[in-house]
Amino acid sequence: MIEALREISEPTRRLSAYIAGALGRRLPAAVVEKARQHVLDTFAAMISGTRLHPGQLAIAYVANLGGRRQASVVGTRLLTSPVNAALGNGMLAHADETDDSHAPSRNHPGCAVIPAALAVAESVGASGKEFIRAVVLGYDVAARVNYAVDADAFAAASRSTHSLGGTFGAGAAAGALLRLDARQVRHLLSFCAQQASGAGCHVRDPDHVEKAFDFGGMPARNGVTAASMVAAGMTGVDDVFSGERNFFEAYAPEPNPQELCEGLGQRFEILATNIKKWPVGSPAQAALDALTALIASDEIGPQDVASIEVHLPGRSARTVDNAPMPNLNVQHLMAMLLTDGTLSFRAIHDKKRMRNSPILELRRKIALVSSEELARALPPRQAIVIVKTQDGRLLSKRAVAVRGTPDNPMTQAEIEEKALDLIAEVLGLRRGRAILRAMASLEKVPDVTMLRRFWQAPKAREAIA
Repeated sequence: MIEALREISEPTRRLSAYIAGALGRRLPAAVVEKARQHVLDTFAAMISGTRLHPGQLAIAYVANLGGRRQASVVGTRLLTSPVNAALGNGMLAHADETDDSHAPSRNHPGCAVIPAALAVAESVGASGKEFIRAVVLGYDVAARVNYAVDADAFAAASRSTHSLGGTFGAGAAAGALLRLDARQVRHLLSFCAQQASGAGCHVRDPDHVEKAFDFGGMPARNGVTAASMVAAGMTGVDDVFSGERNFFEAYAPEPNPQELCEGLGQRFEILATNIKKWPVGSPAQAALDALTALIASDEIGPQDVASIEVHLPGRSARTVDNAPMPNLNVQHLMAMLLTDGTLSFRAIHDKKRMRNSPILELRRKIALVSSEELARALPPRQAIVIVKTQDGRLLSKRAVAVRGTPDNPMTQAEIEEKALDLIAEVLGLRRGRAILRAMASLEKVPDVTMLRRFWQAPKAREAIA
């Protein structure tokens, strides 16, 4: 017979106590400010996702599930259960490539953690301050679980770090808002472990539908499911991270369990999370930064270009080289940036322009070069863009710190400009500006459901009831 644990391991004990006490713990002002930015950025991703194919499928699917009207599906008028809302909003948040990312843990925390936290916050009438604290907690837990299993080794085994970390981060945020005690949190962690899943084949999804589920919908749903089941009285394993047949034995050949609690309360992972300047895939960000700098410094346009070389790390180059989706195809994005001088959400998703003759002519001049040197460079995801002009000049720019990363953060004005571009496409400028104002003082809101009217679609424009 397998014996029960006689003592809870230190990492599990510390992590579960930290999660249970999160709502009562004050956060540094800089952390609160960064959390507001990521909440706004993720809401913009969810709202814009309602116009995209993966998001529309998610809305229709959730609408058919029914459920008690406790939580909203953002950008619609649909109210459903917290589990269903987490699923829908998670898929909306990653219906595109606009959501945030945490490079050190190979994770997209926002599209899982924030939908889970929002769904539960609405269902219990949590305050804006409590919502923010739960979100920050979720980012901390998502990253630390991935650190503990060694995210690079996990990904090398064709497993999905995004689904793994997101499930635990979403579960932690939901559990804190449901005010689970430390013992209940330990059971929550075990329920999350049982649902931890995901294969790396999401990179082969040409329609971004399964990827939206893998990165956002599934982990958000699983985290809320785990938390709500434990809140309903269900019990589980007291310490899934130690003892016989534990989580690490199943998932990590060389785990580091201490990473689960390392720096809790002092190192906030949301501060190390990127907000993308451009609403496109991460691998293209540096190349666009470099080309933008060359356009500004040398005043080049499409008529000046003889050829362009884009040097990217090998893995990034494979992902974006003539990709079928316009928001991932680096040649298309570079041609669009040269032509338009900027990249709006509407232009990026205009599939007709992928067949536009002037754009195609420019794309033929752009070559991608896979660079092993850039693959080893730190900070990661650097790019070198070399432009040969029609008059024989050779212009070069290396983007080292990508805009929106901790080494080169975006300003509040830039974050709001990006968010407004995404939100206004769906809800209009007036509603978009109202959301910006609401998020600027989110921690002062006594009940997050008071803000629901801002992100619900107007009745006259609602496509799915």
